[in-house]
Amino acid sequence: MGLTVAVLALAGCTHYAPKPVSVADTAAGFSSRTADLNAAASACRTMATRAPCDASHPDRLVLFEVLLANNSAVAAARAKVASAEAAARAAHAPVGPTMTLSTEYAGADPKPWLLGLATDFPLDTGGRRTARIGSADLAVTAARYDLADAIWTARMALVRSMADQAVADRQAIVASRLHALQERRFAVLERRVAQGEASRAELERTRVDLADASSRLAAAQAKREAATVQIAAALGVPLDQARKLIASWPGLEAPALLAAFAPADRYSALLGRPDLLKGMTAYEQSEFDLRGEVAKQYPALSVGPGFTWDHGLVKIPFNVGLALPPLDLNRRAIAAAEARRSEAAAQLEALYAGAVAGIDQAMAEAAAARRSLTQARELDLPIATRLAAQADRELAAGAIDRNDWAAAQAGLEVARLAELDALARVLAADAALEEVLRRPLTGPETLIEGAGA
Repeated sequence: MGLTVAVLALAGCTHYAPKPVSVADTAAGFSSRTADLNAAASACRTMATRAPCDASHPDRLVLFEVLLANNSAVAAARAKVASAEAAARAAHAPVGPTMTLSTEYAGADPKPWLLGLATDFPLDTGGRRTARIGSADLAVTAARYDLADAIWTARMALVRSMADQAVADRQAIVASRLHALQERRFAVLERRVAQGEASRAELERTRVDLADASSRLAAAQAKREAATVQIAAALGVPLDQARKLIASWPGLEAPALLAAFAPADRYSALLGRPDLLKGMTAYEQSEFDLRGEVAKQYPALSVGPGFTWDHGLVKIPFNVGLALPPLDLNRRAIAAAEARRSEAAAQLEALYAGAVAGIDQAMAEAAAARRSLTQARELDLPIATRLAAQADRELAAGAIDRNDWAAAQAGLEVARLAELDALARVLAADAALEEVLRRPLTGPETLIEGAGA
């Protein structure tokens, strides 16, 4: 009978199945990834029924769906959640018993054999079991917060890189016009110097302007390439796939007005931050750890029924085992657990204070960035536009030459570049504000059902 039970138990065991991985296979799988915009648009329509979700003109929400499907950090966070859930299920399983077989042979005895079987069943109840299961369940909660944080981090990287790419495209166009104007000025002055009609010092100043225009153009092109690399990393696709994407961002050049946040809005935003929620989970974990240490000051019970064939006599022993606590009744471990709980509370308070300060700082920078953009658009750019228009009229009247006209036009392009720099600052400030609030403020992401909850 015992042999039958053992065979059945072995038959029900799970067998190891190797699943090797290699860097070569990983590289091949990554290189074959594609941004499936049609599938992303379909998922987008499910997530946000009022959003455009156009695969031919993918916006941030459609690309966000591509990110969810391909981003490696998000996939790793999902795997961590699955691992924590499996560990939590395992934590609910009772502690397994032990079994000891013993034998003895006495040659002078008419019945020389002694056969014994002893078992030990730990009583998996009380504080120890509660602490183990509670810790495992909290690990699942923490892993889910990590997943939310990974998704948000990847989303913010995508938003920032898309903003950088869009601004860099515009900067490259303006910088190209500026470079052409400065090249024209330099060519004109170079001829005049050769004819003795202009000084070499004036030519060198124009050379500096040309070098500055070349630097601005190269910086815009480099910024666009760097943004494309970041988009590829956020979407989890090869770089050549990201280069083929033509993303849309309606309203990019008209940032929304900064709304004031009521105390209730700020409070609700802070409550939704995954890092603060994870800090709360860490505190709850310290509570379970303390509970487990308190339970260890009491003996752990186990029962051990057995069977003995004692030289012809059948005996049924029954044992009660006690795993005694440390000699100090676990007081030192309890004190250490209490200290860790106090540390977790202090860390949670520090996280909250840092989040509040971050919101205030982000709000101040967003307001300052908008003031800078307003000044560029309402003061600096109109002045440069009037000067360029005046130069057009004076050139037509023969009052100035081509060199002076090109200088005025170059000033207009420089003002336009300054406006784009101010716009880039606003977009960066808005992204920083979204980062600390952990919620989208503008764009198609706000159409996600439940996004503002």
